[in-house]
Formats: sequence, structure tokens, C-alpha cells
Amino acid sequence: MLLNDQRITKDGIIIIKAQAYRSQEKNKAEAVLRLEEMVMRIAISPRTRKPTKPTRSANKKRLTIKNNRGLLKTQRSKIQD
Repeated sequence: MLLNDQRITKDGIIIIKAQAYRSQEKNKAEAVLRLEEMVMRIAISPRTRKPTKPTRSANKKRLTIKNNRGLLKTQRSKIQD
């Protein structure tokens, strides 16, 4: 998920820049928190998608709309003798 993050170099080094505070200790603590959050987000794998089929009524509706559209287009054409 986050493995192609721009904060990760090609060598696999994670770069986290923290400069919100004036003290180095607070900035280091914030950087460690961000690193922990990043690791937690990567550790959780996304749910697998269950493939579903459209309902019978949805299929019927789609086909009727498609048929009506086709009829409309044929009615626009010139009348042949």
C-alpha cells in the first residue's frame, strides 16, 4: 500500500522530516510517531474484493435503456421509400 511512498528511497531508507517544534527531542518524538503510524498503515492489508454480479432487475433496466436509445437513434435517420 505505502511501499511506493516518496519518503522511501530506492535503497529502502525511510526519510521522515519533523520540524514542528523548536526542541530536537520533541521533533524526534514526532518523527518516531509518524514512523509508527506508517508501519501500522502498511501492516494492515486491504480487504479482498468479492466479485459480484449485477441483479436481474439492473440487467433488465440496462437493456431497456439501451434498446430505447437505439430506437431513438433509428428514428433520427432519414425515411427511405
